[in-house]
Amino acid sequence: MSAAEIWMREAIAEATKALAADEVPIGAVVVHEPTGKIIGRGHNRRENDHDPTAHAEILALRDAAHTIGHWRLLDCVLVVTLEPCPMCAGAAVNARIPKLIYGCADPKAGAVRTLFRLCDGERLNHRVAVEEGVLAEECAELLRRFFRAQRALGKK
Repeated sequence: MSAAEIWMREAIAEATKALAADEVPIGAVVVHEPTGKIIGRGHNRRENDHDPTAHAEILALRDAAHTIGHWRLLDCVLVVTLEPCPMCAGAAVNARIPKLIYGCADPKAGAVRTLFRLCDGERLNHRVAVEEGVLAEECAELLRRFFRAQRALGKK
């Protein structure tokens, strides 16, 4: 199993926490690449926190920055189960993350490859290397299962 897959399994574990809290099951971890140590974790908490910015990526980036005591996450990898939205892709760029790994594409809000290419935009001051599709089917199945259940309950 590759390092990317090991890290994605940790992000999936975070997504499972979101699922248990009746949140959209998206999870993220920030890994300090030289050591392989996870320094930040997050899962969606928008509904429970009543916060539109409580996306998994934002929470994991905040946790990592707090852990190292700095906003620049220079030697880190952001690993997330779903392609980041514009806010989260922008946060990765602004945090100076050198690499992003994500599971499945997001056809409705994906801002890394699907709808926009914010992580490697030539006009931005920083670019993020991207690895997509890591354990994509597993990540997508969590989302499908959640939304099927929500529709069955008449919620989303």
